[in-house]
Amino acid sequence: MGNIGVYIQVPFCQTKCTYCNFHTGVVSPGRFAPYAAAVCREIANHRQFLESFGIRFSPSTGSRAQIVDTVYIGGGTPSLLEPELLASILQTLRGNFDCALMEVTLEADPETIDAEKAGHWCAAGLNRISFGTQSFVDEELKAAGRMHRREDIFRAVPILRSAGIRNISFDLIAGLPKQTHASWQQSLQEALALAPEHISIYMMEIDEGSRLGLEVLQSGSRYSAKEIPSEEAMAEFYELAQAELKSAGYLQYEISNWAKPGFESRHNLKYWRREPYVGFGAGAHSFSGAQRWANRHDAASYVATISEGKGAIDSVDSLTPALALEEELFLGLRQLGGIDLRRIEREYGVSLGEKVRELASRGMVEAQDNILRLPAGKLSVSNEIIVELLRSVQIAA
Repeated sequence: MGNIGVYIQVPFCQTKCTYCNFHTGVVSPGRFAPYAAAVCREIANHRQFLESFGIRFSPSTGSRAQIVDTVYIGGGTPSLLEPELLASILQTLRGNFDCALMEVTLEADPETIDAEKAGHWCAAGLNRISFGTQSFVDEELKAAGRMHRREDIFRAVPILRSAGIRNISFDLIAGLPKQTHASWQQSLQEALALAPEHISIYMMEIDEGSRLGLEVLQSGSRYSAKEIPSEEAMAEFYELAQAELKSAGYLQYEISNWAKPGFESRHNLKYWRREPYVGFGAGAHSFSGAQRWANRHDAASYVATISEGKGAIDSVDSLTPALALEEELFLGLRQLGGIDLRRIEREYGVSLGEKVRELASRGMVEAQDNILRLPAGKLSVSNEIIVELLRSVQIAA
């Protein structure tokens, strides 16, 4: 086992966005400190907790310590936590793992940024900020239930730069209510004007897990549900983003992610490459290579369980070869670099050659020197292509 990543979940927000389907909640700030203390306790006792659930998450080379090289603090809005709470979590992590931290990311909303916080974040070792910008158009932000406005983004970025943050990522959503071709282009252009090192573009998801999604599925009109762009328009927005970001010097390395050279998200690459990571906090997920497990989602229940000296793991799944192969394809082909077809066939005892040739003849995939990848123009229909590829293989469960 090589280096691992650590994910810290902070499931608290100031308000619930209309499109959000995450297990997050709006709570009193008084609950922040007990939650951070529970996360620290889970980190300190992680080996004991994992073993109680029959999970072995330790290096394969004798007694060598696990080396953590990336940390991602997500949510929710973890920038709501007092800086000293974030610092205590990172200090506890350093005290219980062998850390050689190359990338320490904090998700933040623009309106939560101030100079004092930014200075404390840098002092604690945070060196990458992932901004939930979503849009640069106030009308869209209001419709989505976001707290910040365009001016907050332009105010926050210089504060972070002055504090010493040299790695900033923006999130943008294609398909927000009230979004048009012109407003999407405005968001892209203003994002590029601020020159972040990394940009993520997410397509609006419609499902019953969010208030907006449920309203759309029920043909309602609340939350500007009838003003969501069509699927065709969303695809056009995505293609426009591809062109604009490429022209500005950003490299697309994953379906939803672009970076200036050398600023790809080291932590998120672990997910797509199926490298090991361990999560702490309510609803956090982990992966050892052979097992996946997740903590209970409810924050109050999580804190109570950890406070009792028990592990908060809610589910543990061992991967069958069939499930592992499915992950290899779905996660691997999200990356523009593709996957090693020869390795996949050798490790899983499958033959993909005939189907790959058929898909390649239709322009759906590209195969060269045993590397299988999706063409840039087919990334918006990646799921359909991967499903078709999986249907062609048989593997023992």
